[in-house]
Amino acid sequence: MSGQQAGAEQRREESSAPTSSPSRFVLGLDVGSTVIRCHVYDRTARVRGSSAQKVENVYPQPGWVEIDPDALWAQFVAVIKDAVKAAGVQMNQIVGLGISTQRATFITWNKKTGHHFHNFISWQDLRAAELVKSWNNSLIMKLLHGATKLLHFFSRNKVMLTVSRFTFTTQHVTLRLVWILQNLPEVKKAVEEDNCCFGTIDTWLLYKLTKGSSYATDYSNASTTGFFDPYAMRWSKLIATMVSIPFSILPPVRDTSYNFGSVDEEIFGVPIPVVALVGDQQSAMFGECCFETGDVKLTMGTGTFLDINTGKTPQHVNGGFYPLIGWKIGHELVCLAEGNAGDTGTAIVWAQKLDLFTDAAETEKMALSLEDSEGVYFVPSFSGLQAPLNDPCACASFMGLKHSTSKYHLVRAILESIAFRNKQLYDMLQREIQIPVTNIRADGGVCNNAFVMQMTSDLINEKIDRPAHFDMSCLGAASLAGLAVGFWADKEELQKLRQSEMVFKPQRKWQEYEVNMENWVKAVKRSMNWYNKT
Repeated sequence: MSGQQAGAEQRREESSAPTSSPSRFVLGLDVGSTVIRCHVYDRTARVRGSSAQKVENVYPQPGWVEIDPDALWAQFVAVIKDAVKAAGVQMNQIVGLGISTQRATFITWNKKTGHHFHNFISWQDLRAAELVKSWNNSLIMKLLHGATKLLHFFSRNKVMLTVSRFTFTTQHVTLRLVWILQNLPEVKKAVEEDNCCFGTIDTWLLYKLTKGSSYATDYSNASTTGFFDPYAMRWSKLIATMVSIPFSILPPVRDTSYNFGSVDEEIFGVPIPVVALVGDQQSAMFGECCFETGDVKLTMGTGTFLDINTGKTPQHVNGGFYPLIGWKIGHELVCLAEGNAGDTGTAIVWAQKLDLFTDAAETEKMALSLEDSEGVYFVPSFSGLQAPLNDPCACASFMGLKHSTSKYHLVRAILESIAFRNKQLYDMLQREIQIPVTNIRADGGVCNNAFVMQMTSDLINEKIDRPAHFDMSCLGAASLAGLAVGFWADKEELQKLRQSEMVFKPQRKWQEYEVNMENWVKAVKRSMNWYNKT
């Protein structure tokens, strides 16, 4: 977690390699769930300067998670200025800007004035949990599943099979947006007057940077909303019609590496081209150079995201993994399948707030100082449980507490729970995705924890490559921007620049963990359906 420390940070790292004159640089920004970060990259992909600030979430009610858009905009502008200053360069030396963002966090605003109607609704927000339950149990969904199963039986069309297993989740934008449309009269009125814009964070930042002259999203971000059809490469008419989302509020969808327009000169003094918009997990995948079919990325940040490159077409999945667009650059289209767990870094931050440790870096030594957790198990479910369990009403919990339980046991149990969730996700990937895994590369702040990394490697019995630098979402956004402006020639050049810090290899057999994981699964099941209403 040392890569995601709170508060502002700045550093300057001088590249050992000489740069061409006049020097040119690209900016990679990542607007994550906990930190907004900007790196200035040179031609060797070295960070020349950086700045970061903590993203402050707002919790107006239990289960609701929001972000103040005005505060986020001020932070976004500040980290760019601070990073460029820390690098000791001028704004006119920046040739391109790439923006990676947390996905499925959205906002709506007035088309004429640009005024937002509400705060950003975070992907972690659970206000639509009852809508999700209601829709998934509805007659319409039963009819949809029945009809598409029948069509698959006769046609063997795999798209029909995928639709027959489709369900809504709280992490998708779909029903959270429906909640906004149903409950905020100001938004309903704006929709009726054709005066409402919808956007995920990337769309809104682009709109702000260009002072309203550019309104768009990219395929990677669109595909994570829950109402984009990755097979037809357009907004889903079926889902939008089914839940009454008006097409008039949706932005155009563009390539991931694309000239979206230039930043208004008043903001930074020069018109910097915005040449990449990308979802954070897809950006990390690109930054890790997971360019080939079968390449896998394991991101352990705020949550855990396991992504596999499935090639040129979306994978037909069985309900646990979700088909996404990785990136689209001209004629090149790369698709992914993704599974995730909602609470990884959040569990460690929570434990730190309880004073179980002072710095997240301590947790590795604390866990290794014990032989085991003494039968204590932790369920990381502050935002419910995602696939394969899919229970938004599950609670976070410790089980097996004793008089002898110390904070060391609690910390070890938390770290073990992260590795156990990784094992669940990887097993689900093996069951659902019929593509051999070629490489596994990790990133995110939690991958700095060798205890979690080694235990995960043991549990899945695979090598896991940890990069020299963990901020892969920043690097991916910068790489996509750099390709767009000719800063780097091609992906082969990017692969040569990638640096590996360590490869974790299995040291213990999975069977040695089997009893512990069975007990952990038992604890998870007892935490399910805890809340009647989220």
